[in-house]
Amino acid sequence: MPAAVIDLELSDAIPDIHGLDRYTSAYVVLRLDAVPVGHCWAPVRGGQLDREALVKGISDALPPLSRRWVERQLAPEHRARGADTLPSATVAICTRDRTDDLARALPAALAAAGGRPLLVVDNCPSSDATRDLIARWPQVRYVRENRPGLNAARNLAIREADTDVIAFTDDDAVPEPSWLEALLGGFGHPMVAAVTGLTLPYELETPAQEWFQRYTPFGRGYFRHEFDPLHCSPHSAGQIGAGANMALRRDVLALAGGFDEALDAGTPTRSGGDHEMFTRILERGYRIVYEPAAVSRHRHRRSWEELRDTVHGYGIGVYAMWTGRILGGDISVLKQAFRWAVRLQAPALARALLRRPGAPPLDLVTAELSGCALGPWALWQSRRRTRAAA
Repeated sequence: MPAAVIDLELSDAIPDIHGLDRYTSAYVVLRLDAVPVGHCWAPVRGGQLDREALVKGISDALPPLSRRWVERQLAPEHRARGADTLPSATVAICTRDRTDDLARALPAALAAAGGRPLLVVDNCPSSDATRDLIARWPQVRYVRENRPGLNAARNLAIREADTDVIAFTDDDAVPEPSWLEALLGGFGHPMVAAVTGLTLPYELETPAQEWFQRYTPFGRGYFRHEFDPLHCSPHSAGQIGAGANMALRRDVLALAGGFDEALDAGTPTRSGGDHEMFTRILERGYRIVYEPAAVSRHRHRRSWEELRDTVHGYGIGVYAMWTGRILGGDISVLKQAFRWAVRLQAPALARALLRRPGAPPLDLVTAELSGCALGPWALWQSRRRTRAAA
């Protein structure tokens, strides 16, 4: 059975939530003054959200809720900046042959942009469907990148934009109205080169979508965090956020270099381009802010086959990225890979094999591990293709 995705404002009285007859559970996003501060799962009985279970779920989240309240009240530097003090920005969506998703994303992205430029980069399309769709929105600028690869499209977006910041959202993501301003508010310090946001599920209508949210969610929690290279490893990029919800300074990108076009979707490496960029930014001495007030909703893949393929691709991308780092002389990646295997992958595999309660399905774990094994080979293939296309 599908799970309902519900937003609950905690500053108001908690209502009785009805009309959930087709659901057996709910993913409840807890908000304080509209800002997400936590979430909980609650069962649905007789078409109604179980109020007792909901209250318990909220109670279990009280410590982080208290911390969030204190941060909002006592840390004025984290409050939203006035619109006149925000850097200029372009919103960019990189897409390929997904017009249904893009048609859903565009109205939300335009609302979040608030009159700022919106750029759609059509990456190696198989038809003119995306260009024809964009023609319905004259305020949206369309450009085409014929070289395949998400990072090639991202680099074109950077070259085409003439603003201080480029904010990236995906074609299968729906940003909330305050998304862009929350991202831009994170650039208060000149050494902040990138800001990422909180990505929540758009829907949880299938088991595949629910397991994506449980096994490999895009969100990185509900607390603002500043990643400073003086106090964290550049290899902590996996904790920073995801490329579906990020903004980067255009001038710092010039100093750190563009996105590695041998990585990410549309290439044999399948993913890893965003985290590799985050690593390079931290290596150059810049900071990255994770701002959970910058909320976007991601429509996870609906079928189990798509989920397995996605998780497999994530495994390929991580190890392809790490292989590239090692070939560049950064052998400290080996320590990071060992920690990931010992602390995360091995326990997940053991729980799946033993069928522990709450353990991930075994085929998801093996899909990720098989992808990791292919990462170095995928990087070699992708670099060869990139050189041939140059």
